[in-house]
Amino acid sequence: MPSRQGLPVAEVIDRREGPYGEVVLRRRGEQYEIIANGCFLMDTADGRSERLLIQAALDELAVPGPSVLIGGLGVGFSLAHAAAEPRWGRIAVAEREGAIIDWHRAGPLGAFSAGALDDPRVEVLHTDLVAYLASTEDRYDALCLDIDNGPDWTVGEENDALYGPVGLANAAARLRPGGVLAVWSARPSTAFERALRDAGFTDVRTEEIAVERGVPDAVHLARRAA
Repeated sequence: MPSRQGLPVAEVIDRREGPYGEVVLRRRGEQYEIIANGCFLMDTADGRSERLLIQAALDELAVPGPSVLIGGLGVGFSLAHAAAEPRWGRIAVAEREGAIIDWHRAGPLGAFSAGALDDPRVEVLHTDLVAYLASTEDRYDALCLDIDNGPDWTVGEENDALYGPVGLANAAARLRPGGVLAVWSARPSTAFERALRDAGFTDVRTEEIAVERGVPDAVHLARRAA
């Protein structure tokens, strides 16, 4: 879990119990943090890798007005970056925690999603991403997934399947031919690269983003065969 040493003491802004357990919004100095069941998820200190998640997928697409599914909403960096790019067509974001949606609609995280929830291209899906990928018939040109600290470091056991054969098959089924899968990770994962290739994805690669301390953040990229 990322170290919080040397930072101001955290102040709890809101705490909710939901169907997936406890989710907490904390403020630490000028920054906000989301904690799920005691596990640090993300904060507002540096959104470079979350923005890269969106930009790297868009740069791989040549179709006009491509659609994207972002999972999940988090602190809003990914969604804000997508909404700031006029090339995107439909922008859907899947978020299972109603509290997080509330913190953007009527709370302090709205400053970080920068009004993106009011963009007419944006649709907020209050749903569990894993269940949605397994059940929907919707298809997208890009899936940009950031619901865990990475494939090797999931928030809960229910998310583990997303990164295995069944979950990756569901992700591929939600992509149009030639579509791009981008997965954020708190560290690069060679095992996940192998899993992507084993699942039939092509053009598998990893972009790394240096952080102040520790191993770099990573965005894993892969393409569904045309």
